Parts: sequence; C-alpha cells; structure tokens
Amino acid sequence: MMNKIPMTIKGSKKLIKELNQLKNVKRYEIINDIMEARKYGDLKENAEYHAAREEQSFCEKRIKEIELKLSNCQIIDITKIKNKGRVIFGSTVDLINITTNKIVSYKIVGDDEANLKEYLISINAPIARGLIGKKINDTVLIKTPKGNIIFKILKIQYLDK
Repeated sequence: MMNKIPMTIKGSKKLIKELNQLKNVKRYEIINDIMEARKYGDLKENAEYHAAREEQSFCEKRIKEIELKLSNCQIIDITKIKNKGRVIFGSTVDLINITTNKIVSYKIVGDDEANLKEYLISINAPIARGLIGKKINDTVLIKTPKGNIIFKILKIQYLDK
C-alpha cells in the first residue's frame, strides 16, 4: 500500500484543472495533429507525425501521473484542523532570519505544490521539517545546504489561500 501524499485543496484543484485540460483539450488537439500529419504521406520520414506521436506519449504519461497522484493524495483543509497554535501542514509562517533581519513568509505544502518563487515550500524541505510543531516566538535552527540559519517565528496562519 502506498502512503497518502498530503496536498492542500488549492494543490488538488490545480492538478484536477491540468488533468481536465489534458484529457478534454490537449488530447484532441494531438489527435488532430496526428490525423493532419498522416496526410503528408510516408510516416517513416514524416517529422510532423513523429512530433505529434511524441507529444501524445508525453500527454498520456502526464495524465497517468496526475491520476496516480490524485488517487494517492490526502487533501488537507487547513481551516478545519485543530492547530493549537503550532506550525502544521498547510500553515503559512512568517519568519525573521536572526542574522540578516530579513522577514520571509512560507506556506508548507505537498511536494507537487512546492514552488520557492511563490514561497510554497515542501513539507519535506529542511525549513518545513524544522518548523513543524513549533509556536510563535520559537527560535529554530535550520540546517541548509548553504549552512545553518536561525529563524524566529513571528506569525502562524491557517489559511486556505
């Protein structure tokens, strides 16, 4: 049995939207491309045909991948969890770097949702691992590839955004 993969509501909606796009739009575009390419004759030397078939392969692989993720995910609604003022999966945490005095805000999400540019960090990332279970005003030492960083937790929010 496979372990359930934690995912936020927003993350699951994003995957469902991508799945629907691939199944109901992209798949048919590719089929049309293949049919169009077949009109050009000899399939062995038909670049358009081979490109369309390759794209079809990528599309079908991604559909299977998303379906597998959705069938093995545990959708967590952060707004319905008793949090007791601690950092948990789905929390948005405002931190201050003790060394630089730089303030940053991270939301702890599932692996598939993680995007550092959007300040979404994976539950499995060192920062998230170090924050889980901590409370406001706790000081946390995080071991990162660039060295140790000390953060102080300023705020914890339990938002569905």
